[in-house]
Amino acid sequence: MLYPFFHGLILSVALILPLGPQNMFIFNQGAMQPQFQRVLPVVFTAALCDTLLILASVFGVSVLLLTLPQLQLMMYVVGFLFLLYIGWSIWTTDTAPEVPRKPYSIKKQILFAISVSVLNPHAILDTVGVIGSNAAQYTNSVERFAFTFACILVSWIAFVLLAVLGRFLKRIDRNGQVLKLINKGSALTIWIIALLIGSQIMALLH
Repeated sequence: MLYPFFHGLILSVALILPLGPQNMFIFNQGAMQPQFQRVLPVVFTAALCDTLLILASVFGVSVLLLTLPQLQLMMYVVGFLFLLYIGWSIWTTDTAPEVPRKPYSIKKQILFAISVSVLNPHAILDTVGVIGSNAAQYTNSVERFAFTFACILVSWIAFVLLAVLGRFLKRIDRNGQVLKLINKGSALTIWIIALLIGSQIMALLH
């Protein structure tokens, strides 16, 4: 049971380390929200979405996505549009302390968290291809549970840590300049991924 647990742990850490739209958004909200509890909707929503994706991959449900081109196309288009909008929202956020700003509402946080978690086709395909295929080697239910639990645990811990790091940066970055650079980098990263998704849309249409 220990081997599949550590297998899932190491695999999930490797998958979650790259700074994709999901990680960038959680970190950004950790820095932008006035109180830490205000970022919890983002953390919980992203973690729940990851949990559902992992469970779907482990039990083979998400493989259906790969066999339905129309569903893939719809997901790619919606994901492309959402990522463009989220990137613009982050790019235009003013981080200067003297500039009053209205934090994202809970509804907007949850909507954005769902979009960067579920509507990122590359992340979904990674989950299906990597976590799903690795889980398939465990036919014993206890071993598969240990592997799955480790994958889910990493997501929850990582998202909490990202929010905490965002809060920490806000405290040491008094003039907001570092956060401004991170916001610009986050927006550019999200737009680059959106362009990659756009190329996938064009490939599916041809």
